[in-house]
Amino acid sequence: MNDSRGPIEIHADGIDVAAVVADIQRTVDARIAAGEFDDARVARAERLMLAQLPKDGASVSHYLRGLRDAVEVDIGDFEIRERRVRWAPVLVRLKRWIWTLLKFYTYRLWSQQNEINSALAAGLEGLDEQMAERLRRLEERVAELERRIGPPSDGGTPR
Repeated sequence: MNDSRGPIEIHADGIDVAAVVADIQRTVDARIAAGEFDDARVARAERLMLAQLPKDGASVSHYLRGLRDAVEVDIGDFEIRERRVRWAPVLVRLKRWIWTLLKFYTYRLWSQQNEINSALAAGLEGLDEQMAERLRRLEERVAELERRIGPPSDGGTPR
């Protein structure tokens, strides 16, 4: 199903897709209104996730793929909302007017930030690839040395 709020496909008998999408949207709207998706909170969660990242290569590669997907700042227009119901129409118009004035400058900043983010992500990916290649060569070298000297006689690790 393609909804105006974004593409969601659910393939299951007996599921009311429109009701599921509406429920998701209500939940998201309520959480936005409660401030749960505040950028500072999201940033703290991301730092915590990075700090807790397991040190195995698969997890790092997975995180780098996610970083590559999220590196670009969305510079598209967004819906302007107002929580104060009484003044909402006036404040929304005012905010749209201000956004129209600032959009050019904001887009320039965002495009520069996107370039920086992309360069940093590419650098991290490059370092990860270099380290993976170096580790692969070292493992091959150790395997070759173990093959030359034979298995350890005591069943433990080679000396």
